[in-house]
Amino acid sequence: MKQDNRKIFVIFVDDKTKEAYDKLKAGKFEDKELYEFINRAMDDMKKNPRVGIHLPKRLIPKEYIQKYGVNNLYKYDLPNSWRLIYTIKGSEVEILAVILEWFDHKNYDRKFGYKTS
Repeated sequence: MKQDNRKIFVIFVDDKTKEAYDKLKAGKFEDKELYEFINRAMDDMKKNPRVGIHLPKRLIPKEYIQKYGVNNLYKYDLPNSWRLIYTIKGSEVEILAVILEWFDHKNYDRKFGYKTS
C-alpha cells in the first residue's frame, strides 16, 4: 500500500464555530474541560483524520449537505458523552478535517433523529 504523504490540517467550518471553540477556553470549568477534549481530538485528527467513526451517508443530516456540501461525516466521541462532528475533504497535496460542530449526547440524538427512551 502506498504511503499518503499529504499534509493534514484540522480547521473549523466557519468563523462562528471557531469563535465558539475559542470562547470555551475562557468559560467555566465544564467549558474549559470541553475545550481540552476538543483539543485532544484535533491532535488525534492531525495524526489520522479517519480516527472518528464513519457515519453512513443515510445518516448525514440534510442541513449538512445543503449548508456545507458534505458527502462524508465522522463522529468523534469525546469524554462525558460529548460528540464532535466533522467531515474530511482532500486534494492531491492536503487533507482537511473540517469540524462542523459538537454537542452533548441528547442534542446529538436529536440532530441525527435518534429516539431516546
